[in-house]
Amino acid sequence: MRKTFALVVLAVLVLSVAAVAAADAAKTVEMKGWIACECCAAKNANAEGKGCTLSCAKNGAALVLVSEGKSVKLVDQKGALEHVGYEVTVKGTLAADGSLKADSIQKVGDKA
Repeated sequence: MRKTFALVVLAVLVLSVAAVAAADAAKTVEMKGWIACECCAAKNANAEGKGCTLSCAKNGAALVLVSEGKSVKLVDQKGALEHVGYEVTVKGTLAADGSLKADSIQKVGDKA
């Protein structure tokens, strides 16, 4: 009986820790900013930086979302590419490694 109780308590503890870890691993976010290349990030986080960002992306640079002075790597590079040069709102999941998996990218001012 004591062994069974101890195993149940242990199982509950393990599952609780796993649930907390999973909750910390990914976080749903909504961020507003500009899509730019990782090499020029803040410098090209505006409409004027579109040409440079597209050129850098063509040469293999990763695209990031520059929001509130911070750069966040975007998982969906192809989907982000079509929004370069526009201020956007990105809704998605921020992973533990700091990357952002976008569920939606919408130009600011566009209606859903």
